[in-house]
Amino acid sequence: MTKNRLYVLFLAVVIAQPLASHAAYRFKDFRGRPPIHVFGNATFSPQGLSPSQIKAVYGLPATGGHGTIAIIGAYENPTVEKDLNVFSAQFSLSPCTSKNGCFEKHKMDANVKADSGWSLETSLDTQWSHAIAPNAKILLVEAKTPSGKNLLDAVDYARKRADVVAISMSWGGPEFEEEVSLDDHFPNSSGITFFASSGDNGAGASWPAASANVVAVGGTTINFLKNKFSSEKAWNGSGGGVSAYEPEPSYQTSYDIPRAHGKRAIPDVSYDADPKSGFSVYRGKWYVLGGTSAGAPQWAAIKSLGLSATNEKFYRDKAGENHTSFFRDITSGANGVCVYYCEARKHYDYVTGLGSPLTVKF
Repeated sequence: MTKNRLYVLFLAVVIAQPLASHAAYRFKDFRGRPPIHVFGNATFSPQGLSPSQIKAVYGLPATGGHGTIAIIGAYENPTVEKDLNVFSAQFSLSPCTSKNGCFEKHKMDANVKADSGWSLETSLDTQWSHAIAPNAKILLVEAKTPSGKNLLDAVDYARKRADVVAISMSWGGPEFEEEVSLDDHFPNSSGITFFASSGDNGAGASWPAASANVVAVGGTTINFLKNKFSSEKAWNGSGGGVSAYEPEPSYQTSYDIPRAHGKRAIPDVSYDADPKSGFSVYRGKWYVLGGTSAGAPQWAAIKSLGLSATNEKFYRDKAGENHTSFFRDITSGANGVCVYYCEARKHYDYVTGLGSPLTVKF
């Protein structure tokens, strides 16, 4: 066997199996990181994609939304509501304020400190969940820190609210042995769908996207020709692979995903994530932002629009004869050099999952 073939085989095993060096890594060590990327410099006018552009790409309605979309972040964003309304005014969206009941911010601790990086993330999440589902309410829950415990406390607060229909977690980190025991923080029985970014470091699984009870959102690159959508392919930063610890859920075993070896395959779905085809976000100035963190809140908004987005329905729809009406199958692009696990292909792949949305009804 040649050295190159041995190297590829080694990479494939790494994606599917836990590394011995991770043995000492535990939940107590987990700190969530927002997979977000800034493209270019801040400007005085929006340079990234607009809501109308992305809605045209994915066939999303101009308006709509039901219930509350919960955004889980860390630290304080002191200008989040003000920035949301600059964004709304720029793109002719309905105002979303605490006064009119559309926006709510809940601090998990009275002494939450501000953080510029997390603030940029929560601005992206609130602005684009409102852009996709403007009639839904937005709840931003700010954890005291991005530790695993504090982030799960914020998730627990949101999921116990009767008005919440979707929870977006635009953060992640390395897997750990105890993760399966934490799946009950994302209960399927609640009627809430949980969405998490798959990561921006290419091939490899991350948590909480690895949870069987979470919709893992991978990333794509969208291309335009003369200002019109022309194609979509896998983004090279999209996280994906096979979980080291989570067993393969029934919705995946029934779909018969190749080479999962009885473990949870990631991601489930995809969305534009390439910073080069990034989103306009306002925080004092205008930024162009990308990363799989952009897809999680927008998929949460899709759940609010159709009230039917779940992993169980996604895999059933993809297996049906009309699967092309539910997903755009992403069949080109890669997120690494590990051959099968790193390449987009027909049906399901470990870079873009089942594909990108073409409807809000699943």
